[in-house]
Amino acid sequence: MELEKEAKKLTLGHEIGSGAACLKCKDKCEGFELHFWRKICRNCKCGLEDHDVQTTSEEDKKVGRLLEDTKYSSLIAKLKTDDHPLYKRNVVTLTSPVSAKKDVDIKTITYEWAPPVPSQIVAVRYIEMLPKAKQPVFGTEGAVYRKKQMARQLPEHDQDPSKCHELSPNEVKKMEQFVKKYKDEALGVGDIKIPEAVEMQVKDKGANDTGNKSTKTVVGAMGDGASTGQKKTIYCCYHCKLNMKEGDPAVYAERAGYDKLWHPACFVCCVCSELLVDLIYFWKKDKLYCGRHYCDSEKPRCGGCDELIFSNEYTQAEGQNWHLKHFCCFDCDCVLAGEIYVMVNEKPVCKPCYVKNHAAVCRSCQDAVDPEAQRVTYGDFTWHATTECFQCSCCSKCLIGQKFMPLEGFLFCSVECKKKMKT
Repeated sequence: MELEKEAKKLTLGHEIGSGAACLKCKDKCEGFELHFWRKICRNCKCGLEDHDVQTTSEEDKKVGRLLEDTKYSSLIAKLKTDDHPLYKRNVVTLTSPVSAKKDVDIKTITYEWAPPVPSQIVAVRYIEMLPKAKQPVFGTEGAVYRKKQMARQLPEHDQDPSKCHELSPNEVKKMEQFVKKYKDEALGVGDIKIPEAVEMQVKDKGANDTGNKSTKTVVGAMGDGASTGQKKTIYCCYHCKLNMKEGDPAVYAERAGYDKLWHPACFVCCVCSELLVDLIYFWKKDKLYCGRHYCDSEKPRCGGCDELIFSNEYTQAEGQNWHLKHFCCFDCDCVLAGEIYVMVNEKPVCKPCYVKNHAAVCRSCQDAVDPEAQRVTYGDFTWHATTECFQCSCCSKCLIGQKFMPLEGFLFCSVECKKKMKT
């Protein structure tokens, strides 16, 4: 009975999104089927985030675990059922004023996430300052963008050993220590504030240079303010160095210090330049990182399973790092150690799979061109570089090392042969 429960538990985790249609491949994908360690679909090779799957609850659990045991625990709640932390994602729905006219639809707009600030006006203004295609409005491309960035920037296998493939006890221990370290030293959640309000708070506290001020330049104020000797504070974005517009919200990062601020659209990862999803950032050496690229800066990542490598033994090939057991053919999963392979879209493929699935077909003999065979390529066509294949389509003269005249996939050694074929 216990074995059946355990088997069911493992299966349920693997069945998330099972059979869901791929939004990229459409009908070419038979439906989502999770590869047992690559974290992609076995059918189309796309990620779960590229399939039509509602992952909101899983995302909230993931972020809840990430923020657990940090100073941001106010953003999570504990489930009564299993005591697991759950991200209290701030969902905002706005409704247009009720019209006095009849038969007028009441328009509503729902933000799948908004910064958890006291003022809803400030939260909405922050979202409006983001690029239109990245605003997390329910049912729009902005919501899809947020979903993909949530999966890309904060992979659950970067924080939860149980989501990784066959870690040893020693690797689990190293990973737990690594996660604790980045929670203590790098992880943060951006804070949305009006710079002028921050300045007023500092003044009210009587602070002159306590490190709680925003980046600013003091210049003469416009109008009557200049005649009375008043000064106007101009706030500069840490990323683009341009001035903030008066009254607009800015993003602050506590770990960076409140002497720095960002435009909402400038609060991005220094590596991928994508908006930091839900303002979750990692701070290192005066730079903002998303979770993925912060971890990449600290640990090698396996090109096969996408997990961080905590083992002392791993291999490097084609500019990437690999678990020894995961340097496998991307098509059939056979181990490639000591074998001939070909890189296809930055993924290693064994020779048999390459010939079967990816190799160019000889225009002459219609056989696949072996990856180690000499070939001639012109335009969209490929030929074996042999006397039997690379020859005049009219007189069969070998064209290797000779001038030739191509015409719609045919080869000719001379104008005469070309005219003969036309007639």
